[in-house]
Amino acid sequence: MYIESVPNRNSPPAILLRESYRDRGKIKKRTIANLSDWPTEIVEGLRTLLKGGKVMPASKETIIVRRSWPHGHVAAVLGTLRAIGLDRVLGPAGNRCRDLVIAMIVSRLIAPASKLATARRLDPATAATSLGEVLGLGDVDEDELYVALDWLGERQGAIEKALARKHLREGTLVLYDVSSSYLEGRCCELARLGYNRDGKKGKLQIVYGLLCAPDGCPVAIEVFEGDTADPRTLGAQIDKVKRRFALKHVVLVGDRGMITQARLDAEIEPAGLDWITALRAPAIRGLAEGGLLQMSLFDERDLAAITSPDYPGERLIVCRNRELARERTRKRADLLAATEDDLAAIAAAVARTKKPLRGQAAIALKVGAVINRHKMAKHFDLVIGEVSFAFHRKRDAIAAEAALDGIYVVRTNLPAAALDDAAAVGAYKSLAQVERAFRSLKTIDIHLRPIFHWSAPRVRAHVLLCMLAYHVEHHMRAKLAPMLYDETDHEAAAAMRASIVAKAERSDAARRKQTTGRTDDGLTVHSLPTLIADLATYCKIQATTALNARVDSPVARR
Repeated sequence: MYIESVPNRNSPPAILLRESYRDRGKIKKRTIANLSDWPTEIVEGLRTLLKGGKVMPASKETIIVRRSWPHGHVAAVLGTLRAIGLDRVLGPAGNRCRDLVIAMIVSRLIAPASKLATARRLDPATAATSLGEVLGLGDVDEDELYVALDWLGERQGAIEKALARKHLREGTLVLYDVSSSYLEGRCCELARLGYNRDGKKGKLQIVYGLLCAPDGCPVAIEVFEGDTADPRTLGAQIDKVKRRFALKHVVLVGDRGMITQARLDAEIEPAGLDWITALRAPAIRGLAEGGLLQMSLFDERDLAAITSPDYPGERLIVCRNRELARERTRKRADLLAATEDDLAAIAAAVARTKKPLRGQAAIALKVGAVINRHKMAKHFDLVIGEVSFAFHRKRDAIAAEAALDGIYVVRTNLPAAALDDAAAVGAYKSLAQVERAFRSLKTIDIHLRPIFHWSAPRVRAHVLLCMLAYHVEHHMRAKLAPMLYDETDHEAAAAMRASIVAKAERSDAARRKQTTGRTDDGLTVHSLPTLIADLATYCKIQATTALNARVDSPVARR
């Protein structure tokens, strides 16, 4: 039997239920019923049944969603990791440790957590995303993740060498800077008390140095004991660049606290490396007092090259940022005023008639507690007696310091023929990209800290894992820049900048994104964290129907 639509000349087509039969060798058909008055849904249901299908009653749910995994952010991060070839850098396909490391790298970007929490999010029974299923991991526990982390640590040298081969070339700039992060516990052999950048007083910490390509892409990272001074980390990086990466000539760019005269004499120059750094404040003050640095140089410009017998064979490029000068002047005035308020309160306590503060030692203790709270002790003269206290500003010293507001001096051994003044200043300012990497590693996206691992190899492997996550993030930002608040038209932004010393400008396209919150295509503009959160709303669904026991959606649904 079948249903046939028979056209009528002056009325709608007739819907007929018919059957075919054979009579004396001929195929004939006859009409069993006229279904023209039936509702369309009933006719279609009968048509499906006649074709061998199944029909569900309207009162019963056709599709039941059994489970839904956030998937869009997994697809974006994992897709970027594979597109840049990081999976091949980590190891051969089919290696479970490699797949677990990939899962931990992706997890660091979509939901940074402890290894135990990460294992729970990957295991099929407790999966929070589609990541475990997409990678085909099956059952996962935290012990396996620790084994994979150990495996990653053993391969650090090979991984960094592969990244260097991809991102560094002979003669290129190599950006290097140092940061630190605190640890929980006291068992790690690398943990020491040191200069704490996290504001966690009394916490043990580690120090780590990050090597980046000229565009800020991280290439290598090394962990040191927590009390290691920044310049002391340079020797290992020079050895890494020269021996492991086999680069004969690069330009090392480091900040003024990193590349000191002692490091230049002992390590950098014997290695035959070129370098770019900056002078520290006392050295700049020495140039000004010696008459080599004259403020009249900046009446009509903000950059000037000078030489000094104290720095033979080197170029000194003096820069003056007027906006920075104004900001430092304002900030100094505020800090001086705040310090004066603290000291005035002590002076009032000494001068009051009822229970006055007495004794030189007691007054000195009170003064000592506040005098350098705002780092302004150097600008005050103090007179402390048994029954008196007076203070006043060192106006000459303040004026001398203010005269150098906004001044910084870039120092390099490169000749002008190899790198002009503006390019040298730009290279030094590119260290801001390493600072951005540290912010992302420590707080915004990846959350390297706090560190709970006890053994030195696992601490090093954890830091490497976080660096690889930022490596993926760096490439994601480049690819997704049109959808982010990041700059996309770098040439236009550079053309709008008055000089390399002036504050960087944003292009018209970036300003439009910032003002309207929309791209030129009408899409919503995001920060990277909110974009990842938005992508997570696209899900991979597992569902059942009355016709099939299980249906897995081939694509993500929102």
